[in-house]
Amino acid sequence: MRALRVGDGAASLVEIERPEPRGEAIVRVTLSGICNTDLEIARGYAGFRGTIGHEFVGVIEDPGGGQGSDRIARGERVVGEINAGCGGCARCRTGDPRHCSTRTVLGIVGRDGAHADLVRLPARNLVRVPDSVPDTAAVFVEPLAAACGVLERAPLAGDPRARVAVIGDGKLGLLCAMVLAAGGARPLLIGKHPAKLALADRRGIEIADAAQARQRGRIFDVVVEASGGATGFELALELLQPQGTLVLKSTFHGLTRVDAARLVVEEITVVGSRCGRFAPALDLLARGTLDPADLISEILPLDRGAAALAHAAAPGVLKVLLDAR
Repeated sequence: MRALRVGDGAASLVEIERPEPRGEAIVRVTLSGICNTDLEIARGYAGFRGTIGHEFVGVIEDPGGGQGSDRIARGERVVGEINAGCGGCARCRTGDPRHCSTRTVLGIVGRDGAHADLVRLPARNLVRVPDSVPDTAAVFVEPLAAACGVLERAPLAGDPRARVAVIGDGKLGLLCAMVLAAGGARPLLIGKHPAKLALADRRGIEIADAAQARQRGRIFDVVVEASGGATGFELALELLQPQGTLVLKSTFHGLTRVDAARLVVEEITVVGSRCGRFAPALDLLARGTLDPADLISEILPLDRGAAALAHAAAPGVLKVLLDAR
């Protein structure tokens, strides 16, 4: 089968053996989405070698016979939670494998990803897609769940009375602002790309560039940093009031300098936010509360996977999808 794989700082489409079930489900990928993490992995982030991609929608080809396989059937349309836990530790037993100490992570840690014809995941990780949600929306479930995860880690961000800012007008930043607004909050989206900011503006979300945001002073209760770069951390501290909460969403190859004394003196709460639950994201899509269609810049065939990665990294580009059909 075809697979977009990385190693030694490069990405290429190659032919590899089909995955065997080995007690897990096999899904035939319909669409997969390229995200910033894929681009960072191609640059060396996480030291991963193998097939990348963790945003996908597909059709079950083989339920696999493992735990949870009795609740899915061949031909069903599904998306997949990316963290595959051991199934036996305390975290996994409570239904949350996101921090299982021996977990693998789809296309990121120890498990081949979804930019391929077929992907293997435990059946318990798979979630049915409602008929009302098209593939071009379902492929956004994973990043949309990550955006919903902000509310899980920092509930104050959803309070209509709180002053909330989101730094970054890329895919994740836009989704974070959209999720917060859908829940009744009034976020300020801070970015530098007029076309991207316009997508938020059309949804009634307030927008600003960094200079305009700084002019407001340190008034924000919560700042969500989703810029994908180290400079967003410093900007966040310039906007947060003392005892404010900084929610970190960005992952990238490299280090961020942190003035720890400032965090202590101003009593800033720093919260990491990674993966979210799929159910809230699917609910937003199924109810039509949120439509990410205008975040799609291009849909390219899987055969052009390497070129699609390069295109996704270009300035101004939002979501690039790979069509494996």
